[in-house]
Amino acid sequence: MSAHPDLAGGRLTIDLGALVANYKLLAKHAHPAKCGAVVKANAYGCGIEQAVPALADAGCETFFVALVEEGIRVRKAAPEARCFVLNGLFSGAEKVIHERGLVPVLNTLIQVERWAAFAKANGAPLPCALQMDSGMRRVGMSPADIERVANQSHLRDHLDIQLFMTHFACADDIGHPKTDVQQEIFEQASTLFPDVPRSAANSAADLQASGLSYDLVRAGVALYGGEALNDVPSPMQPVAILEGRIMQITSGDAGDSVGYGGTETLTRKSRIAYVSVGYADGYLRSSSHMGVPLRAVTQPAVAHFKGHTLKGIGRISMDMCGFDVTDVPEDQISEGDWIELFGTNVAIDDVARAAGTIGYELLTGLGHRYTRTYLESES
Repeated sequence: MSAHPDLAGGRLTIDLGALVANYKLLAKHAHPAKCGAVVKANAYGCGIEQAVPALADAGCETFFVALVEEGIRVRKAAPEARCFVLNGLFSGAEKVIHERGLVPVLNTLIQVERWAAFAKANGAPLPCALQMDSGMRRVGMSPADIERVANQSHLRDHLDIQLFMTHFACADDIGHPKTDVQQEIFEQASTLFPDVPRSAANSAADLQASGLSYDLVRAGVALYGGEALNDVPSPMQPVAILEGRIMQITSGDAGDSVGYGGTETLTRKSRIAYVSVGYADGYLRSSSHMGVPLRAVTQPAVAHFKGHTLKGIGRISMDMCGFDVTDVPEDQISEGDWIELFGTNVAIDDVARAAGTIGYELLTGLGHRYTRTYLESES
């Protein structure tokens, strides 16, 4: 869904060329492993119907989603691609998953039993992935349950196991000891399935270049320009560019308070540009300049306009936010102009840090009131 460009208060530009460039860089890091793409949550807010064909044209053959409905959209966008459903096999979903050509990631012994029974009733083994919890304590089977699957022919004979998976808890911290522990557990368990491809690496593990890629990388946030590794400059190109339209430029004197709660007091005569984007659009209130506890530990989000870095001012409201444009010459800025909230000049993860969160949340929380424009990839 996209708002009319003449009516919208914000515009979101998705650079599919940057998406493809990021994929190719991640695939290069993964080599000789294959590189798949995680496109859950509407391709991290960027659009399944647009991102998947661009990635498929760039050579991506395997996609990962959270839910069956997302998988159906992927299969429509790239009918020849393989698509894994990460959140497992919900009871009653067997028929739809099979008919739509999706591959369930089986996360519990109960799911394995149910999928094996469905396959037996259909007369042939059906494709699936097995996921083991190697120490994250989130989803996946225990090593004991994985061993049961491996040793029980009445289950295994009905499974076409295409992938053996786990997920690292701390791959974003290079050298974290938990990753080594998980890797050892995973590799030991994988000997039970000697001919099955293995997958454990997300974007962060792939970029570490430390032997974590195995056979298939599950590239996620880095595809979309987000930071994957902590305290390491990101090599990824920004994919999502968010701009807000200036709805009014107002002025105030030193000593005037600004916005809800009057939590910020001007220290000089100032001009403030109000932009028609707010927390209803996914631009988080917690990145406001004043009036939230986070301000004790981090600085507010900034924006960009014609070479000027603009400080956020006052609280972000439901439908608008303000920026200090005092230092921008008056003849260079006016009502109707567009201010970059994140993208080429303001990193999305910097805005996320100001809000006390991560770039994932900003991307996946992008609202529906923007006009969306897609810059096509040339590959």
